[in-house]
Amino acid sequence: MGQLKRVLYVDDDPDIREIATLAIRDVGGMEVLVCDSGKVALESIDKFDPQLILLDVMMPEMDGPSTLRALRAQKLITDSTAVVFLTAKIQAEALSDYQKLGVNDVISKPFDPMMLAEKLQEIWSRLDDR
Repeated sequence: MGQLKRVLYVDDDPDIREIATLAIRDVGGMEVLVCDSGKVALESIDKFDPQLILLDVMMPEMDGPSTLRALRAQKLITDSTAVVFLTAKIQAEALSDYQKLGVNDVISKPFDPMMLAEKLQEIWSRLDDR
């Protein structure tokens, strides 16, 4: 798989979006396409071809799980596309549900902006070891 270079990030909260984008782009040196909703992600993804998708779980209209299901149903992502949920909802039952959806990992909110890019690279490297 090589180095993680392209991340699609979907989050409805403008403040968290800005912090995470700076962390991924400026700290991590990755290219990031930022979308403020699942709908925008569906419309934008084919022009970007992300290696990893970072999805907020709780968003209005189309939440993270719904966005992931739509991306897969429309064949807009492949099996090699890593998916990571970003959420404050990390109870055991929720984590089990996320695992059933086939997400590769979950990052809890609040997150450390200085460590976010490193965490994404770590997840990517783990997938590369499969």
